[in-house]
Amino acid sequence: MPKKIIAANWKMNNDEYSSKKLTFDFLKHLSKSNNENVLKILAVPFPFLNTVSKMCDGVDSVKVASQNCSSYDMGAYTGEVSANMLSSISINFSLVGHSERREIFMEKDEDILDKVRLLLENKISPIFCCGESINARKKGMHLDHIEKQMRNSIFKLDASEFKKLVIAYEPIWAIGTGETASINDIDEMHNHIRNLIKSNYSSSLSNSISLLYGGSVKPNNAKEIFDIKNVNGGLIGGASLNAKDFIDIVNSIN
Repeated sequence: MPKKIIAANWKMNNDEYSSKKLTFDFLKHLSKSNNENVLKILAVPFPFLNTVSKMCDGVDSVKVASQNCSSYDMGAYTGEVSANMLSSISINFSLVGHSERREIFMEKDEDILDKVRLLLENKISPIFCCGESINARKKGMHLDHIEKQMRNSIFKLDASEFKKLVIAYEPIWAIGTGETASINDIDEMHNHIRNLIKSNYSSSLSNSISLLYGGSVKPNNAKEIFDIKNVNGGLIGGASLNAKDFIDIVNSIN
């Protein structure tokens, strides 16, 4: 069975003080109602990874993730952060291929695959993000778009590597816009991704991969989304910057 996961993506928000306070408030709420069966992941900015990781130390159902990593192993790449560096401070997960990285920083599928492989080599689980633009959706090309993203990157892994991934589907047009894909849209895409994994690998591997949904998930719509058969959790953006809202979302998953 896939692991149930609720991941927070803080993006480029908060200074050191507000990051500590948000973590403290999250852990305070968590101590009152902690669903041990749900893995909670906090994807925080690079400068605060060590601080937040130490604050969460000892809480087994909480892990800390980076929001990105370099596609290079090491060397003269000023400003880059390697998977090895992340591993050295015991980071367990990393986002990779987020639409903002693809759209703003022009990351290609080849770059994303390089990052995935380096993360796996350093025993860090990649949270692979995929999603389509509003144009692809309107043209009815959304299913083909996601398949192409996967075939050009993670489907080049062997099964022993692929099984260590988490996959997050985020329609680009629903990220931070207040728009949410319909229940039918989400169900269709998550079922499509599950079937793609099955056809490329096996039924058993497909049924073991956690598929997350992201895109304006809030406390008032989370339960309906998480009740969809192939949705195993969420990647939460704006709502994760409020500890109470994030905990309410965590508690929405059965």
